[in-house]
Amino acid sequence: MAMFKRSDTDVNGAETLVNVQDFLRKKKEGKKNSFLKKLLKNKNLGDVFFERLTLLFAVLVFLLVILMVWEMYSNSLISIKKIGWHFLIGQTWDPVLRQIFGALPAIYGTLLSSFLALLIAVPLGISVAVFLSELSPGWLEKPLSFLTELLAGIPSVIYGLWGIFVLVPWLQQTVEPFLQNEFPNSPFFQGAPYGYGMLAAALILSIMVLPIIASISRDVLRSVPSTQREAAYALGATRWEVTKIVLGNAKTGLLGAVMLGLGRAIGETMAVTMVIGNRPDISASLFSPAYTMASVLANEFTEATSNLYLGALIELGLVLFIITIIINIMARLLVWGVERRWK
Repeated sequence: MAMFKRSDTDVNGAETLVNVQDFLRKKKEGKKNSFLKKLLKNKNLGDVFFERLTLLFAVLVFLLVILMVWEMYSNSLISIKKIGWHFLIGQTWDPVLRQIFGALPAIYGTLLSSFLALLIAVPLGISVAVFLSELSPGWLEKPLSFLTELLAGIPSVIYGLWGIFVLVPWLQQTVEPFLQNEFPNSPFFQGAPYGYGMLAAALILSIMVLPIIASISRDVLRSVPSTQREAAYALGATRWEVTKIVLGNAKTGLLGAVMLGLGRAIGETMAVTMVIGNRPDISASLFSPAYTMASVLANEFTEATSNLYLGALIELGLVLFIITIIINIMARLLVWGVERRWK
């Protein structure tokens, strides 16, 4: 039995070996943990995963915009190379007989109809928002708010049908003859009163963007702290003076509401196409038929019979996309300027 007895030296050596192995294992785990800590920067693993996932989605949105621009540019390259800058300044759009593509009438119609729509809708929309948020009694505010939001959800084709059967006959028989009689020398009210034209398109667009501007402006005015109203009343301000204070503090949000309305007006297709008359002309008269970029694409895209024709239409869509981006950039710069001014 003595030959199987382990010496103290063997036991101590085994314990030392075990301790060394534990030390090496802990050191290795420590290196791994320190690496993970450096990688995670003392953050929770779930937080880092969520942050990277949302960053991926944001990058995908940016890449999607770049991809859209590239696809439109590559498919319109034949038009860009053959027509060049004359595409933007040309006033003749004749794709059938002479194969001439000038987008200026469509650009002019898009910008003018949107500007006229905002000219009508902005005062009305902000007035509706002020009434709903500041003046309306509680029993009337809820149904009016519901009806305003309901108008924003009506499909554009319904507005177009209403324009054809109601608005256009009214303009042709009542409004346009009245304007011609009252302002016979005005260049804005010349020509035959067809009903279809720039005036009808502007009115349809103003009706469509009115609920958007009104709803967003109402929410913006409600977001102004009530303590500002109470302080103004405590100093002896009238209701009108309090309203002016609220409007002054809500300038940035109201500007955002107007820009959202402008975005809806520029991109609107179906309703405008049904009432604008669809003629590629540049005229000062609001009675004249006109064209917008969206209505050109809606009317002629399925009729494009040549590569040049198709490329010109895709280039027109690219121009519309770029104009929309420029307007959004200008709106953001305006908002930043207002924010810096009131800080």
